[in-house]
Amino acid sequence: LHQLASDCIKSKTRLTKDDKHLIDITLYKAGIPGSAYDSNLILDNMIPFVNDAIGYRMTPEQVLYYSDNCFGTADSISFKDNLLRIHDLKTGVTPAHMEQLEIYAALFCLEYKIKPADIDIELRIYQSDDIMIFNPTVEDIVPIMDKIITSDKIISKIKAEED
Repeated sequence: LHQLASDCIKSKTRLTKDDKHLIDITLYKAGIPGSAYDSNLILDNMIPFVNDAIGYRMTPEQVLYYSDNCFGTADSISFKDNLLRIHDLKTGVTPAHMEQLEIYAALFCLEYKIKPADIDIELRIYQSDDIMIFNPTVEDIVPIMDKIITSDKIISKIKAEED
């Protein structure tokens, strides 16, 4: 489903209620029986995710890399006019946590050497036909950046001692 969403975003193909067959075909190819999911619920979640990403000119499946020890892949991301947007598509029912997106924001700032105080950040999770929006502050992101830097140093030191 994430690949389908990524392909739609890349090709600027907006989704509508008439695209239920795309969900069914994607899951059929993955060997998932039709009785195991509700394609209408999945589509209700994917429509705003894909269409928002297209509207905001976001990049899908963007790797955020600080080091070999710490990296991740944002489902969709953009950075324009000092506004960092990171959107995450959740297709399961397990409640999602904004911390994952905060880590992605911290990784972005570390990778591109951007101070969180110099930008605005909007994080969104699309799950169960709902959109959770969070605007983290410097106080939210800087401690995560510090943890990443400290943890990376510790892991690198341990790896060096093993060699």
